[in-house]
Amino acid sequence: MTASLTPPRPESLPEVHRSVRVPNAGGFLRKLLAFVGPGYLVAVGYMDPGNWATALAGGSAFGYTLLSIALLSSLMAILLQALCARVGIATGRDLAQLCRERFPTSVAYPLWLLAELAICATDLAELIGTAIALQLLFGVPLILGVMLTALDAFLILWLQNKGIRWLEALIFGFIALIFGCFATQIALADPDWGAVLRGYIPAASIVMNETQLYIAMGILGATVMPHNLYLHTALVQSRDYGRDLDGKREAIRFASIDSTVALSLALLVNSAILITASAVFNTAGRTEVAEIQEAYQLLTPLVGTGAAATLFAVALLLCGINATVTATLSGQIVMEGFLRFRLPPVLRRLITRLVAIIPAVLVTWFYGTSGTAQLLILSQVILSLQLPFAVVPLMLFAGDKGRLGSLTAPRWQLALGWASAALILGLNAKVILDLILQG
Repeated sequence: MTASLTPPRPESLPEVHRSVRVPNAGGFLRKLLAFVGPGYLVAVGYMDPGNWATALAGGSAFGYTLLSIALLSSLMAILLQALCARVGIATGRDLAQLCRERFPTSVAYPLWLLAELAICATDLAELIGTAIALQLLFGVPLILGVMLTALDAFLILWLQNKGIRWLEALIFGFIALIFGCFATQIALADPDWGAVLRGYIPAASIVMNETQLYIAMGILGATVMPHNLYLHTALVQSRDYGRDLDGKREAIRFASIDSTVALSLALLVNSAILITASAVFNTAGRTEVAEIQEAYQLLTPLVGTGAAATLFAVALLLCGINATVTATLSGQIVMEGFLRFRLPPVLRRLITRLVAIIPAVLVTWFYGTSGTAQLLILSQVILSLQLPFAVVPLMLFAGDKGRLGSLTAPRWQLALGWASAALILGLNAKVILDLILQG
């Protein structure tokens, strides 16, 4: 017998690939707990500082109206992340690897560049948001705070050496603290709950009003983030599930439950930011609060207690740290998957971090503390414009019966997924047309 000359296919996130054991025996809950984790790493991208900027701007300017966009975006995210889990488990490949293997280089390399641009836009928001939190809490200069965020590369290495479960536990702990901060803030803000519920009903003004539509696109880009689609297809492969058909079916089911619960929690956090902005700022007639620093300074006099502002800054810091960690992981997945570029872990982490930190330092150097809200919102609109270039390949792979066979996504998921892609493309076209007409 002669050995095959075909080199083994590289694994996605090799440091943690199939590192979490899934029990063969036991009840539903025991198996579910083995899969809990990746969904929460994905969920942090849905409550990052970019979400804060868009939610603050939307809530202060338009009250509870844009809650419907937060809900719609989250429902789309839940569907798309479930499809990511399916594709990653069924193929054993992440989205970047699939694009490199199944598309010609003339398509794959532009997709890689667009993915890198999306990660840079993501990191720009996360690095600046974290730096703002450090400035508010400890008086750290903004540009120094941006540079300090590079330390997350070493945090990831240390936690990954201890195991992916340690990283997941840290992220989950931070999410629990963030949720606690906002639950307290909402109690202090005392919103009109009838108006909150009505805010989840879509309003025609969102499409008719150009400013509302622009911020709505920012909320969409801040919620359904391109890098999370790459990230989730890789993270689900950290579980050592059965590689037969039944094992993959079971893994898809539990991974989908994990991400759905985690993203539902993210929806509550996103809603809480917008509800707080509406209840505190819009109600008081402060309809132009978009800068995070301004929101921090106004919370104490408007709410009547300094605890509200402190909780606001603490939650922002935790969101920023969480999001920079997962964005760095996404950078590794995209670089390795598209370029098949392997480096020692320390060097690879530093490179993926530098790709994003250099633009953030330059932006902070030129703009300082002024204009950060506009930059954060713009970064989220850029993400929305990049989103179809990740969603469309995902939908093509999820509906590929030739490769997924019986694990192909159900028709209703494919129909809703393609409808989501069409909606994103339509809204993007509207924003671009508005910008052209304004120019």
